[in-house]
Amino acid sequence: MINGSLEEWLHPIHTLDQEVDGPRNLNLIQRLNIAIDVANALDYLHNQCKMPIVHCDLKPSNVLLDGDMTAHVGDFGLLKFLSEASCQSSSSQTSSVGLKGTVGYAAPEYGIGSEVSTFGDVHSYGILLLEMITGKRPTDSMFRDGIELHSYVKMALPDRVVDVADPKLLTEVDQGRGTDQIVECLISISKIGVFCSEKFPKERMDISNVVAELNRAKANFLGRRGLLSCQKVLAL
Repeated sequence: MINGSLEEWLHPIHTLDQEVDGPRNLNLIQRLNIAIDVANALDYLHNQCKMPIVHCDLKPSNVLLDGDMTAHVGDFGLLKFLSEASCQSSSSQTSSVGLKGTVGYAAPEYGIGSEVSTFGDVHSYGILLLEMITGKRPTDSMFRDGIELHSYVKMALPDRVVDVADPKLLTEVDQGRGTDQIVECLISISKIGVFCSEKFPKERMDISNVVAELNRAKANFLGRRGLLSCQKVLAL
């Protein structure tokens, strides 16, 4: 893809090309749009295919960005089709084949040999979402002694979300671009990420609900920004 992977935007490596083109940075609405694109892709795999498909290795390097910054989920090397029998026997849609995926993103139940599940993808998605908000990898050296990305964000909600947000996102706040609605949007996205990455599968959100909640957060964010813009014009 022309714009590379989400990994390259969240954790850019300084190169000579960047000195010419400028540093790579994703603002809040770009990150929200990417999050919605990825959630839509998972919703298609889980709920709209004849047989549910589990990606099994969702992470930023497998999210590719085209020329319009639309996100596409790639690398289906570990995907699993869930049989009709397994779908009928479990509402969580599981398979008896266990996979670990990538450390930091794989669902904790995979580490103890549990079955592949659509909720495993949801866990990976939740971690990816929290990484997009904080700018921190789940394997960051700061996460130790029982603290990991999920609990790091969960403990900050709602009042200290700004403290854990990616500093690059806070430049929008510093520039006075509707501080309240930016913080409100950060809280909404962070809560979704936390719910998706809960330890136990049945405590996680269904990806179709994730799509709905993210679209609601986007509508609220853009709606309030538009209202503030109109108020500023009328005040002139």
